[in-house]
Amino acid sequence: MIEDGNMTTFQSLGLVDTLLRAVEAEGYESPTPVQEQSIPPLLAGRDVLGVAQTGTGKTAAFTLPVLQIMDRNKPGGKRHIRALILSPTRELAAQIDERLGAYSENMDVRHRVIFGGVNQNPQVRALQRGLDVLVATPGRLLDLVGQGHIDLSRIEFFVLDEADRMLDMGFINDIKKVLKLLPNRRQNLLFSATMPKSIATLAGSFLNDAVMVDVSPKEMTVDRIQQKIMFVRKADKRRLIVKLIKEQKVKCGIVFTRTKHGANRLVKQLDQSHISAAAIHGNKSQGARTKALEGFKKGSIPILVATDIASRGIDVEGITHVFNYDLPNIPESYVHRIGRTARAGRSGVAYAFCDDSESGYLVGIQNLIGMEIPVETQNPFHFEGAIPKPGQKAGEMKKKSSQNKNSNEGRPRQHGYKGKRGSNSNNNNRGQSRNSRDSKPNNNNRGQARRKPSEGSSSNGSRNDRNSGGRSNNNSGNNRRQGGPRR
Repeated sequence: MIEDGNMTTFQSLGLVDTLLRAVEAEGYESPTPVQEQSIPPLLAGRDVLGVAQTGTGKTAAFTLPVLQIMDRNKPGGKRHIRALILSPTRELAAQIDERLGAYSENMDVRHRVIFGGVNQNPQVRALQRGLDVLVATPGRLLDLVGQGHIDLSRIEFFVLDEADRMLDMGFINDIKKVLKLLPNRRQNLLFSATMPKSIATLAGSFLNDAVMVDVSPKEMTVDRIQQKIMFVRKADKRRLIVKLIKEQKVKCGIVFTRTKHGANRLVKQLDQSHISAAAIHGNKSQGARTKALEGFKKGSIPILVATDIASRGIDVEGITHVFNYDLPNIPESYVHRIGRTARAGRSGVAYAFCDDSESGYLVGIQNLIGMEIPVETQNPFHFEGAIPKPGQKAGEMKKKSSQNKNSNEGRPRQHGYKGKRGSNSNNNNRGQSRNSRDSKPNNNNRGQARRKPSEGSSSNGSRNDRNSGGRSNNNSGNNRRQGGPRR
């Protein structure tokens, strides 16, 4: 590999002039680690298994080599879909398609993004005209396949992006259905922010002699993000976040809530405190979500309130603060959340609020990241009753009793709560959270609730994307038993 001094360049990775001009026009000076490690083997025709978060440059890592190979080997005749990029959410799918447009500016490549929640007719017309690259969410893709509008039999490249989120949202059966529709001979790419056993198993089912690319998100979590945990009563969370936003003059921050209703309620409360904010979640229309995200990017809306499902496609530069208003019940989600800040070498601050019902979630989070999150006690709302009890397991609710209601048991240490570590407690939490993450189907979709994880109903009879509520029908009963969140 040719290097300019000690710095790898895009040219040294083997990209052609057409793409080099495109990346230069986008302002890219040097490849990110995931690009440096992924592009050469992809250009060589290898399958790639990548561990990388959104915001690490992985979209360019897989789109640039795919575009180059497609441009080099153009088939004759009518255009057909040669590359399929599968994404879990509308926002992320739209961003991938936007990047495709920028990178292929000087190429004869036709691409399109399809997802639910919008009229399918324009998407169908684009498909009929012929495409080279299709970016899609699983539900709408299978809908249009079933209607005879999409033929996947000549796919040369299959990209599964955000694979862990795909599984979290219940898309595993949809993915398996898509894989059965693809030709045996193709190049495969799988990217995931984490690599649990379920993802490793999925990767092993269709990747062939894949090159492993690991860009660990834990390094970003620990190295550049200042993390703080604040123990607080649930009733005091609103006043606490208003205080922090105003005192620190936050101009670009994300607040994470566990539910859609909680996000809406918090936006109203922030507005009452003269803080401009917008919510982004599955119940918002695509137009409202796009408008909120654009306002956030431009700075007219300094605070974005989001749920986990809607947040995965948020890739905005300059985010300085992340607030975990509600702690996630899935420890990996904490890593994804705080990874919204500290991009491109910048630093960031991540606050986490923990009330007495969330102490078990904190244990699971600290088990996962392998560190104690420093406790911030210098605030008027500090509540020691929310501190995890000694020996409390990951995901376990504290048992309330008359003996400990007014107790100071579990007073935080000066530098952080020392949670119980060990793979067993972490694994138990993961198992529980898999059953408690998704909400029951809404009343309008009762007729479709027994089908595969789908994309809900749209105005024209198609199904909306699963991120429109993150519903998992299989586990709705478990949700009630375990107190799982309704997003």
